[in-house]
Amino acid sequence: MLPRLALFVASAVLASAQFTLPPALQAAQDSATSIVVSEPVTTYTNVSSIANMVSIVDQKGGAPSDSTRPGLPQQATKLTALDGKLVDATVPTINLELGGAQRREAVDYEQVFSGSKSGEPDAAIEGTAYLTYFLVSNSTYQLGLDECLAHCDETLGCAFVNLYYELNNPYLDFVFPEKSNLKCVLYGDVHNEEEKTDLGNELLPSIRTVIQQSSGYALQSLRKPADPAGYKLVFGPLSAANNAPQYMGFAFLDKYDVKACAALCNTRGADSNDGACKFFNIWRAVVNGKPATYTCAMYSAPTDASTATNTGQGDLQVTRSRGYVRINHIVDGTFEAYVCDDGDIFCFTEEAAGWVGSSPAGGQDDATIFHYAPYAHHGSSVALLGSAFGSDAYPGLLQPAWPITGLRHGRTYVLGFFHSSSYSGEELESDSFVTVWWGRSLVGNITVGYSTWAYYEFKVVAGRNNTLSFIGGQAPAYDFIDDVSLFLLY
Repeated sequence: MLPRLALFVASAVLASAQFTLPPALQAAQDSATSIVVSEPVTTYTNVSSIANMVSIVDQKGGAPSDSTRPGLPQQATKLTALDGKLVDATVPTINLELGGAQRREAVDYEQVFSGSKSGEPDAAIEGTAYLTYFLVSNSTYQLGLDECLAHCDETLGCAFVNLYYELNNPYLDFVFPEKSNLKCVLYGDVHNEEEKTDLGNELLPSIRTVIQQSSGYALQSLRKPADPAGYKLVFGPLSAANNAPQYMGFAFLDKYDVKACAALCNTRGADSNDGACKFFNIWRAVVNGKPATYTCAMYSAPTDASTATNTGQGDLQVTRSRGYVRINHIVDGTFEAYVCDDGDIFCFTEEAAGWVGSSPAGGQDDATIFHYAPYAHHGSSVALLGSAFGSDAYPGLLQPAWPITGLRHGRTYVLGFFHSSSYSGEELESDSFVTVWWGRSLVGNITVGYSTWAYYEFKVVAGRNNTLSFIGGQAPAYDFIDDVSLFLLY
């Protein structure tokens, strides 16, 4: 470093008295406006809030007895609660792949409970994760059961059927073309006989439906959900939910839908300190042996099974807990792979693992990677735009060292990163700027002047030329870049 230091001393003699000591001199910066280092805010899962909402929300239901026609497609997954408040909204699945149903055989099902004897009253299931219902042949109960299981085979997410006769319902007897009173009700979760609470409904003052021979059949083993696009399963299923830091909030879903949870994570507003949602934990709450709701907890930092320590509270048990991490297509977006030789705390370079900085003709060290914790957003390393020694006022060019791979052509991604331009103080940072390029397209232009760490994100579309470039900095205006991510959006 001595030759570079000597070069700087020579150039500093010609510099203005207001010129801030440059980053290459290890944190010798304007004393009045030293860089604000953003420390991670440790916010853990709000376990008590989730447990309280489970006791309030009611997601149980079944097939309607009114004029709602049989065989309708299942509705999109719904939100029943969000961050401690009851809501009634549809999850924005935004074009994520849904996959298809899997063909099964009758031997894949087992009887969970049998129905009443013919002519004796019974009750239908009122449970979570209702999907849809069909009318099946009532010539024989067995024929109706075979048809019912076939409907479950063909319905995405079906795990359980409740088959029963519903008598005194004029819609079944006279209106619907099937002319059958044998109902096949599909659910996305398995229910037990204790959840047979629907004793019939009073359609008119003089007409009340009657339930008979209500039986339940479930898949012997639940199929592992396909990983949502842009995510990777890192643990589960477990009987414990995450109690992890960098918690962003939670939502209740009306069925166990990992793709809906991924969509909520994708569209969750960024955390000002940690950026976009990067991890979600989905799990089922069972209260007194009955499914109650499906929790989607979101986090701005990835975690793993080591933080899955919440097994439940009181009568609430955590089941089917899975954790999914969001796939970042940027190699070493935190720059933490760059460390100093011999354990030093300060060093910088133009080329580090995953990144390359370059200068225009006549420029020197206009784009560099520093290992020095006081400069970084989180951790110990960060990228700098602007001549590290202050020897010129040219902008630098920072790019990933390798092509960005694994992108899906035509799909939209969200590029996120943190930016700071507070190094030299308000006056000297007034000319700071960063332009963000995706291929040959300008996607972002940051000209905020003086600014402490702030999060930015821009949408980009994967194509043939998936290159990322940051151009900016003009010493003594310096721009720091950290925690770069590229996530599939839709």
